[in-house]
Amino acid sequence: MTRVKICGITSIEDAQMAVDAGASALGFIFHKKSPRYVSPSKVRPIIEALPPFVTPVGVFVNGSEHAVRDICRLARIATVQFHGEESPGYCKRFKHFKIVKAFRVKDTFDFKSILQYKVDAYLFDTFQEETASFGGTGKTFNWELLKNYKFDKPVILSGGLNPENVRQAIEAVRPYAVDVASGVEKSPGIKDYRLVQAFFTALQ
Repeated sequence: MTRVKICGITSIEDAQMAVDAGASALGFIFHKKSPRYVSPSKVRPIIEALPPFVTPVGVFVNGSEHAVRDICRLARIATVQFHGEESPGYCKRFKHFKIVKAFRVKDTFDFKSILQYKVDAYLFDTFQEETASFGGTGKTFNWELLKNYKFDKPVILSGGLNPENVRQAIEAVRPYAVDVASGVEKSPGIKDYRLVQAFFTALQ
């Protein structure tokens, strides 16, 4: 089954629910402008309670190198997701971390431009021009755009996934993993048990 990252976790209860449902990774958003922001001090006890084979991922947007390192040290995170406009040079400075670089896709996106990033995985999310938001848009992008490229790193598909469309998305893209936030929520940062269960049921 395709791996699943549940993003925007803000409580130990939601973390446990996601793990019990089958999540392989949990995303903790450290971008203060996000409605799913969670403090590093709150994240640490959640991470300490996770099973050993569930990966905690720290999500950052254009953060300073010093701030990212401090947060990861405090929260005990070794995998980072850079979801802003971080450069290849910036990413390269985090050589002791597993790195996921997110790219917001629109119809004119140049996929060749990502090859300069020396990272561990690519995440493709939806570009939403009206808000210029970084993730959690609840909107999909044209998955057909990914079919024309052979990527040299694992692909994580994000952007508007939910129990109704995740099976179709996987069949179209064949990603290494899918990433969901708003598609399994009652409200930003609060997961919905029924939607989480339905999401995993759709993958079976």
